[in-house]
Amino acid sequence: MSIRHSLLALLQERPRYGYQLRTEFEDRTGSSWPLNIGQVYTTLDRLERDGLVEQNGADAEGHIVYSITDAGRAEAREWFGAAVSRTSPPRNELAIKLALALTLPAVDVGALIQAQRAVSIRTLQEYTRTRREAVAHLRAADTARLLVLDSLIFQTEAEVRWLDLCEARLMQLAGPA
Repeated sequence: MSIRHSLLALLQERPRYGYQLRTEFEDRTGSSWPLNIGQVYTTLDRLERDGLVEQNGADAEGHIVYSITDAGRAEAREWFGAAVSRTSPPRNELAIKLALALTLPAVDVGALIQAQRAVSIRTLQEYTRTRREAVAHLRAADTARLLVLDSLIFQTEAEVRWLDLCEARLMQLAGPA
């Protein structure tokens, strides 16, 4: 996830301070990926260093307000215009854990798969319930949240299917019973 580009995108609407950016990001993504406020301010510092945002001084409460520069607008446009590359997939902790578990004799891989499946199914149920509630009270602003929830649902469904495959392969390794 590119926090850098997300902040630039939000600053295109109007100048904001860090906490406002954090709140807007979480609101627009359905609070699916909470941002650490320290990470927001660190990213703003880097964006300022790179000439993509600038400080506009402080508001009445003393918050430093940031605005996007022309270079920042250009980078945001470029980000929205480019497809997300799949050449370097993000690390998947579960895949790493299972791969390592298969190579270590003291790990019960079957139990690991079962425990993860239970968590994944509970998570899928929660996402589905949240989506159903969002649809029941649909407002125009909720469309972005629904897109994020749909993505999370599809990813979790895929994870459960993958866990089924892992279990099937594990049984193949064990041989005929």
